[in-house]
Amino acid sequence: MDLRKIKKLIDLLEESNLAEIEIKEGEESVRLARAVATAAPVTYATAAPMQAAQAAPAQVMPMASPTESATGGAPLPKNDLADGTVVKSPMVGTFYASPSPDKPAFVTVGQQVNVGDTLGIIEAMKMFNPIEAETSGTVVQILAENGNPVEFDQPLFVIG
Repeated sequence: MDLRKIKKLIDLLEESNLAEIEIKEGEESVRLARAVATAAPVTYATAAPMQAAQAAPAQVMPMASPTESATGGAPLPKNDLADGTVVKSPMVGTFYASPSPDKPAFVTVGQQVNVGDTLGIIEAMKMFNPIEAETSGTVVQILAENGNPVEFDQPLFVIG
């Protein structure tokens, strides 16, 4: 992947409402993401052949707060989250609780999970990305609703 393609991706990110773009070509990959609350430069990670390339800072577009509900945009009170490890959305997309509409949900409240277990999936740009448990424990809360859009860094699950 050459530098011109990377510059075009940066322009696409700046012109769009996207929070993150990840492109893979063979063994090379480029991931560009916006900073949510600050005017920090674009986060840039690549495979070894691309490490010397530099990314230009992207303009930060205002985004919904991660504590806003998916239905009304009204902020959720901070005390609505149960005690435990909060698993947050790594990207903007559509949340799905099961692998397909006719299959059961990946997890339910009260279910034991281990590190790496799939909790749900987020569809972004026609790609389905698994959301995995970051810690072992019991699913205390499921905060995202099946089929609803989620924002970057939005709380999805609480594992106690």
